[in-house]
Amino acid sequence: MRDKIGRRIVFLAIGMAVFLALYYAGSTTKMAPADSAMLREQFMSQIGDIDETGIFFNNVGIALGMFIPALGAGFGMFSGYSTGLVFSAIADSNAQLSGVSPLVIFLTPFGMMELFAYGLAMSRSGLLVYQLVKKKPWRQYVVPTLIEMGIVVAVLFAAAIVEWWMIQNLGGLNVEIPLKGA
Repeated sequence: MRDKIGRRIVFLAIGMAVFLALYYAGSTTKMAPADSAMLREQFMSQIGDIDETGIFFNNVGIALGMFIPALGAGFGMFSGYSTGLVFSAIADSNAQLSGVSPLVIFLTPFGMMELFAYGLAMSRSGLLVYQLVKKKPWRQYVVPTLIEMGIVVAVLFAAAIVEWWMIQNLGGLNVEIPLKGA
């Protein structure tokens, strides 16, 4: 049992590291000013009226998609990179973010919880592929997968509440994000 738990923790760490690495790669990607401005505008229109419920449903929809065998891990990688691109687009037009590590978001309580949830979902996707390739009875992995899905939903629910609380009480990023031009 200990061996299984230890292996699961290793796969979780790999999932988290992959998400983090692709987020960082996206956040350091340089875009043309017009592309950066368009991405900022799209992002701001998506989050304009968001609250804790919107944050939760956005994040849980992404995370549950990450459980799909093979495709879910790819979706998680795309999500990490895309999220990093959004940071890059915002940082391009914001002097307050120059010199700030894009990884700082993962030092927040909600950032840590989201990283854990995405790493858990992506790693389960990879494990499901491994189990299917090895032709192990899939029924023995239904319950652990459902348990992990429940954990992800619960963690992301808590993360959304914490994130919204921080936005409301600490002013969010408290930075001006210009939408036109760069």
